[in-house]
Amino acid sequence: MVAQAGEFAAGASARPVRERSAWRGMWRALTRNHLATLGTIVALVYVVIAVVGPRFAPYPYDQQDLLNANLPPLSPGHILGTDQVGRDLLSRLMMGIRISLAVGVGVTAISVIIGGLAGAIAGYYRGPIDTIISGIVELTWGFPLILLAVILAGSLGPGLRATVLAIGLVNWAGFARIVRGEVLGLREAEFVQAARAIGLRDRDLLWRHIVPNVIPPTLVMTSYYVALAIVIEAGLSFIGMGAQPPLPSLGVMIAEGRNYMFQNPWVTTVPGLAILLIVLALNFFGDGLRDALDPRLRGR
Repeated sequence: MVAQAGEFAAGASARPVRERSAWRGMWRALTRNHLATLGTIVALVYVVIAVVGPRFAPYPYDQQDLLNANLPPLSPGHILGTDQVGRDLLSRLMMGIRISLAVGVGVTAISVIIGGLAGAIAGYYRGPIDTIISGIVELTWGFPLILLAVILAGSLGPGLRATVLAIGLVNWAGFARIVRGEVLGLREAEFVQAARAIGLRDRDLLWRHIVPNVIPPTLVMTSYYVALAIVIEAGLSFIGMGAQPPLPSLGVMIAEGRNYMFQNPWVTTVPGLAILLIVLALNFFGDGLRDALDPRLRGR
């Protein structure tokens, strides 16, 4: 037992070095993927716009100027033009990107916390607990995500807080399934068995040895689910159940301009393209991260 504990301690001291080397290898593999690199750059640009963009916007996002309504892009003083009541589209787009990314990150944080905790408990303890949690997950996944989000948002009322909570309470099931599958395999791994043999409690086993090894696949899922949350929020805002005017959510901007598609198509195409670019960027980043974390795909 003493020898086994000594070997385990030596392995634990060497693990940080191996982990740093693994993360460096993952980063090199990620940067060799051109689409993933492009997606990372575009996503970082969106983050910068969301953080500092509204502060440097040329106009307040809700400022109306009826004398300059429906100006096309590249008009003097309005790079992206104006909408039907003369609001500057660039200023509204910057705020809309902030709202969409804030919703995406908030929704994913809720989903990771609830789904990760539920999946870890179900995969580690198994038995009746696993049966109950897995049943709830399957029940949640048995309904279309958009439909459940609409039902929850309708019951909670319109607004961004209700939207974040509604989407987060729907998306958690995906994380629970991923985490449960990973924990089921890790709980029987040799290093976990060695930690259990020296008397570590279940809580310490989970947080110190199992959860860190679940982080990589969870990161991949996170990039996809941020994109999914942005799309769902835009859909809810489009039908009036998400962000409420005058907040310029990207979905709200598309909804407000849909009646002017033929006269002023830029009012809807600008926020629509913004959603398309961020979703593609996050998916490219997620695909590259998945390949970088899989040793079998790094050499391709």
